[in-house]
Amino acid sequence: MKNILHKEDGNAFVLIALSFALMLAIFGLVIDGGHLYMTKSHLQKTANAAALSGAQEIPNTQEAVDRVVGEILDSHGEKESLFLSSIENGQQLQIELEKKVPLFFASLFGFEHITVQAYAKAALTPLGEASGAVPLGVDESVELKYGEQYSLKVDAGDSTGGNFGVLALDGPGAKSYGDSLTYGFDEKLKVGDIINTQTGNIAGATRTGINYRIDNCPYPSGDFQQRDCPRVMLVLVYKPYTQTTNQLTSVQITGFAYFYVTDRMSSTDDSIKGIFIKRAGAGLTGSAMPPDRGAYAIKLIR
Repeated sequence: MKNILHKEDGNAFVLIALSFALMLAIFGLVIDGGHLYMTKSHLQKTANAAALSGAQEIPNTQEAVDRVVGEILDSHGEKESLFLSSIENGQQLQIELEKKVPLFFASLFGFEHITVQAYAKAALTPLGEASGAVPLGVDESVELKYGEQYSLKVDAGDSTGGNFGVLALDGPGAKSYGDSLTYGFDEKLKVGDIINTQTGNIAGATRTGINYRIDNCPYPSGDFQQRDCPRVMLVLVYKPYTQTTNQLTSVQITGFAYFYVTDRMSSTDDSIKGIFIKRAGAGLTGSAMPPDRGAYAIKLIR
């Protein structure tokens, strides 16, 4: 018995077998764990993208939200993973994805798959910073009734007074004003910025810019939900900042709004006719937290 207990022949084979089994287990855990991690990461990125893109359509219709969410999921190969898509309080879109992931090593022990979930919520927040604005503004005292007709006066006599203002975003002069109106101001503007008003006769530049925008929108008149229609303009909401005896000389930005141009301008028109709409676009809320004027930025809140 003493000889048997002290006999070491074959111990190396036992240790090798145990080591091999341990290495196999670790290797299996790495494979399953890595596969689950990659799937979870992909699912979370897909949920984030669906929430952010779908939330852009909240001001429009539920059908538009569902369509965009479906397109995003389909492009990521996760259309079958949708568990929940829900609009909350008219301002937030919640997306939940759920997917059964097959296991490899763990299947040897009876675990065939595991359910992986991803959750994302995107919210509309009032726009506080953005580029692409046009050199037109509306006084913050004006109540915006979405869908109702408004006229933004732009003739030389009242372009810098009253409730609507013509602004010099890119410096004074009809040419710089016309370029900014036609193509949008490419620099970022934010709540709190001080902007000079535009003076002089800019009616011609206004007609050229507005008619260019109408001519380059491929959609029927009144279809303001399309995201690539230049008839939709980002305008500034402001409060008076400096004023001479009879002229407002500068304003301070307090927010943003979207204005949809409804009518062409004739050679005798001195106002831009259109409606204010609710819309989410590119930009940030910023730190100022402006009041809600129907122009929104989108951010993930979870």
